[in-house]
Amino acid sequence: MSLTKALPIRSIKHTGNTIKTRFLILSDTHACDVAAPKQYADVALHCGDLTQRSKMSEFRKSLALLKSINSPLKLVIPGNHDFTLDETLFRGGEFKTRRLLSTKEREMEYGRTGDAIALMEEASEAGIFYLKEGTHQFKLSNGASLKLFASPYIPSLLEWGFRYEPSKGHKYEIKEGTDLVMTHCPPKGILDANYQGDEVGCPHLFEAVARIRPRLHCFGHSHEGWGAKLVTWRGDAASERHSRMADVDEYHSVLVQHLDGLRRSSEDDERIIEEKADKVRAAYNERCYRTSHCSGDNHPIILGRKTLFINAAMKGSKEAEYPMHLPWLVDAELLMANAD
Repeated sequence: MSLTKALPIRSIKHTGNTIKTRFLILSDTHACDVAAPKQYADVALHCGDLTQRSKMSEFRKSLALLKSINSPLKLVIPGNHDFTLDETLFRGGEFKTRRLLSTKEREMEYGRTGDAIALMEEASEAGIFYLKEGTHQFKLSNGASLKLFASPYIPSLLEWGFRYEPSKGHKYEIKEGTDLVMTHCPPKGILDANYQGDEVGCPHLFEAVARIRPRLHCFGHSHEGWGAKLVTWRGDAASERHSRMADVDEYHSVLVQHLDGLRRSSEDDERIIEEKADKVRAAYNERCYRTSHCSGDNHPIILGRKTLFINAAMKGSKEAEYPMHLPWLVDAELLMANAD
């Protein structure tokens, strides 16, 4: 997809045949009241769960949020809460809501089969593109080329949208040369802890990502896993079997930020409490958490050696210190379109 919209006035930094590209990454907004950051991004990515109950009114609210984002290109995938976008599930009536409402009530709240998808696809006129599972290629307005793999699927035994049975697994067909992987589910063992501390990520997704080793992998779903981690790979990407123990060099990996790095702890002294408070104030003033991993930065992404993982799940717990987490504003480098 080629984007021809004129670039806003801002400097563009080139490093050899790569170009600095800014990503705004968010997920799991669940139709909450969210104020979009004002900063410009070359690409905005929403990793699913736009809604809480998959109602048409919630989709409209989420689209209004996406339209308010300062970016010429906004890419969206569904999450398990967005079940009316899963036509097989919605048509078959495999969810509880269908059994509790009359046909008229259901159509008023959720629309007919295909209505939610049509609403999402109509948003392309505003630069919002609803992505189905697979590989997508974009030429960005800053001159960069973006090869992206998208997938909404999660392992679950519950009545959710876009689910597969954990025992059967799912084949994530990520192609060689993919720059960015965009999923709703986290990979097993990376920023995937739930409120009980259990790892809820998918091992099949981890294997697929470890095999390709993209520049970035962004996701959500695990709200407690919000954060960013620059993973250093080890071993052979061409290996037939992949696991976190075998593939991730934890010693040389960097936890960029996590909720525990922002929350107050009983073990914190006054200095640490104030440092955390300063970080939080600065981030909330900007409505996002910033990180940069370009050439010349302290921790650059290195293609094939280091991948930046981002859990951008925004909705927290009402009882938590921060009931809404912040989206991520990430600077990374992509190949220029004529350098592919």
